[in-house]
Amino acid sequence: MSNYSFFSGQINMDSTRQSLIDEIKKRVQDRILERTNADLLIKLITNADSLDEAINIAALGTTYKRTGLHFDKRLEKMGNAIRYFKKNEKLSFRTDDAKPVNKLIIGDNYQALQNLLIQYRGKIDVIYIDPPYGKDSMGEFAKTNYNNAITRDNLLSMLYPRLVLARQLLSDEGVIFCSIDDKNQAYVKCLFDEIFGETNFAGIFPWRKRTAKSDVPFGISQDYEYILVFAKSEFFKASIEGGNRKYFETPDFPNRPWRFHDMTTQRTSLERPNSNFTIINPKNNETYPVNPQAVWRITKEGFPEYLKENRIIFPDDYDFLKISKPVLRYWKDEDEKKAKDDFGKIAVSTKLPDYVGMSQDGTKEISNILGEKSFGYPKSVKLINFLIKISSNQNSIILDFFAGSGTTGHAVLDLNKSDGGNRIFILCQLNEKTDANPDGIAYDVTSKRLKRIMTGECYDGSKDFPWLQDNEPYGGNLDVYEIEEIFNSESTEGKTPFDVIDETLYGKEKFQTVKEKIEWVCQNFDKTQTKL
Repeated sequence: MSNYSFFSGQINMDSTRQSLIDEIKKRVQDRILERTNADLLIKLITNADSLDEAINIAALGTTYKRTGLHFDKRLEKMGNAIRYFKKNEKLSFRTDDAKPVNKLIIGDNYQALQNLLIQYRGKIDVIYIDPPYGKDSMGEFAKTNYNNAITRDNLLSMLYPRLVLARQLLSDEGVIFCSIDDKNQAYVKCLFDEIFGETNFAGIFPWRKRTAKSDVPFGISQDYEYILVFAKSEFFKASIEGGNRKYFETPDFPNRPWRFHDMTTQRTSLERPNSNFTIINPKNNETYPVNPQAVWRITKEGFPEYLKENRIIFPDDYDFLKISKPVLRYWKDEDEKKAKDDFGKIAVSTKLPDYVGMSQDGTKEISNILGEKSFGYPKSVKLINFLIKISSNQNSIILDFFAGSGTTGHAVLDLNKSDGGNRIFILCQLNEKTDANPDGIAYDVTSKRLKRIMTGECYDGSKDFPWLQDNEPYGGNLDVYEIEEIFNSESTEGKTPFDVIDETLYGKEKFQTVKEKIEWVCQNFDKTQTKL
């Protein structure tokens, strides 16, 4: 293996590099970047030696004129080592081989996302993140300075490259949710606008995290956080089970539930003069004068075609429509597809249901599982459960690369249990050591929580935690990976990059030949080696 020298992972890097170049070109079209500056950036990105370098070049070349956002970029540290997944056999477990395998990745989420691109590019359906946005909770890399009213340099610099990679992981119908506090919401929203595009902004959910406090600055209690929602493309549609709209099956439309709409609008005759006309029922010549303050939804010119195709529903047509105040109804062209494919679904309101809970609910949940308050301000399972439910199907892949206590994994397991789904979760968590977690958050909190709720016992075999009194273990399988590094110059037999990187951890079968293994490693990993 020693006859190999430095080479950048080609397939993985080329895809990411092209995405960065496409974004630079788009900025030229949007008149954000000058053509000459863009050409230089594209040249630098094209000749970058590594994925880290390409992303950092793109970050330096961004100018946020469109949103008015500016921050000083703090770049990720670059090294010459190859980062790869290594399975932690002691923390991994199986309870049912028939169920899918979930993943917990312990290490820097930037490196985790780079490795996930090898297997999951364009395959993640839902991403939820709750990044550390408090001034004392961002670790060594990014301590937010609340005294600076203009920028959040470290927070935004930390998020930028991770969101660039996250966007490439999302499927075309994928969606990303980001929890953020009110101090940083505007800044992070602008960053998302730049990376995902303003047209893909889907909405903001205000989430009440606590009841009002009295001892607060200025006398205003900050009781809410916000959940930003951005889609990968226009193909994403959120929906929830309907309960208020009525669907009817009629003899005219056998075995098809149709959605009947009120014929009136909130537009006046001045706003829509072509919808200001009297409708006559040809069956009995009964007239229905228009309300000038609420004209019809269809035009006078379009009415004959609707009538011909039997789309107009008069009050006497069906018994269930015979009410004291006659109302005209109709159905639209696209309703056939909606009724068949989306029956019982309605649009999601940004007003979250009360059952999603507050911070105190998340704290109680983790205390019942781990027996102590070992993680501050966790989100509630029902909140994440709700977000996943409105945005995914039963076979979706869910990613959380700021996993914290593992609430997202818990929510996926809980939702699968309730609806029989086969969703898979992938969690990434840095093993940051704290006073409450001397062995690190990933070891002391995230992995332990998942082990307990999935198997009913901790790694040491103990079962003395309150959660078991009211809950059955979810079952399922978990692979735990840690991010290891190796230098491309390593040539010791059995310890080269081609020996230590395990392709089966990336969804591949074991390669039959050394040549196949070498080609795959060199194509997919940054800073690897190729034949001289």
